[in-house]
Amino acid sequence: MDSIIVRGNGPLSGQIPIAGAKNACLTLMPATLLSEEPLTLTNAPRLSDIKTMSLLLQSLGAEVTSLQDGKVVAMSSHDLNNHIADYDIVRKMRASNLVLGPMLARLGQAVVSLPGGCAIGARPMDLHIHGLEALGAEIELKEGYLHAKAPKGLKGAIVELAFASVGATENIMMAATLAKGTTVIKNAAREPEIVDLATCLRSMGAEIDGDGTSEITIQGVDRLHGATHPVVTDRIELGTYMLAPAFCGGEVELLGGRLDLVGAFAEKLHAAGIDIEETKAGLKVARKNGRVKAVDITTEPYPGFPTDLQAQMMALLCTAEGTSVLEEKIFENRFMHAPELIRMGASIEVHGGTATVQGVDQLKGAPVMATDLRASVSLILAGLAAEGETIVNRVYHLDRGYERVEDKLGNVGAHIERVQET
Repeated sequence: MDSIIVRGNGPLSGQIPIAGAKNACLTLMPATLLSEEPLTLTNAPRLSDIKTMSLLLQSLGAEVTSLQDGKVVAMSSHDLNNHIADYDIVRKMRASNLVLGPMLARLGQAVVSLPGGCAIGARPMDLHIHGLEALGAEIELKEGYLHAKAPKGLKGAIVELAFASVGATENIMMAATLAKGTTVIKNAAREPEIVDLATCLRSMGAEIDGDGTSEITIQGVDRLHGATHPVVTDRIELGTYMLAPAFCGGEVELLGGRLDLVGAFAEKLHAAGIDIEETKAGLKVARKNGRVKAVDITTEPYPGFPTDLQAQMMALLCTAEGTSVLEEKIFENRFMHAPELIRMGASIEVHGGTATVQGVDQLKGAPVMATDLRASVSLILAGLAAEGETIVNRVYHLDRGYERVEDKLGNVGAHIERVQET
């Protein structure tokens, strides 16, 4: 297994290009199953999760080609010959469940293994199932697989989500595009990835209104056609690299960054004493006045503070002046990075879904273990602010969500290298 070695760093300077959004691309790729015509995605991120989704789609009979060094994904589902999403692929990545809605809509049947992904708490499929059943699907769980069918086809309905689940909103949206009649999703997720999916589906001929709000209306159509669509900027990668100069000092410009994608996060950074400036090319972030200040964080669905930036922010607050309280309201098991930060000298107390962080003057380098995707990058950032050398083990998580992290950070002056297991 690869490890990443990070050494305590001085100020950073330069530019970091921000990739297309992993979570958006993994949602857009299953949309190819809705049409016989080609769907091409540009600005795709070069990540292992994208390869996993490609393998899943290919296992269903879709053609998937990676072009331009992985930045373009060209797909065609004109000859689907399988409706079973196998456990051996689905277990690697939770987003695999997003083939369920499109296959039901296009083929009238789907067998999908219960999904895997990072072990950050229970993320049940109940909302997906209830939403698709409201559209007329019949779904049964047998031996770890969801067996779904729509013998009379899908029909529009009012679907009210008990929680504003991103994945459930996406699955129901895609299924509803080919359902007969009108579907209204109430308490829908509002994330930029939802808007990006709706934009792509509209370019394929879908009739969708209200994306970006808590109520989305989809008028079903008979068929969708092909399209070319650019993947939206990755707001989580953007937020992560916005933190790099906050840890190390200096000034970094994030190319392609958009303030509207990270509003709640940027507000907390500003409160901590970090300067953020919009430029023609993106966002410029700088820390110029000593230690950051303590701030309190509560994770919430978009447009609130993202759970996917909580671990990185906790790492920053370990060196802040004062005491910060972080409340995790999305996933109940997302403080697994705290013990690893404590190994580096952080002062953190965790009680249930709340972590109290007392800032220290200096973190110390140590061997640490990445427990999930976002935790892995939080430990790398902490290593940049630590005295001495930090070795981050089990970084296979990292490659699921961050492309070439050592190159991007190294190009702005970070002391970071990947060591491959011999």
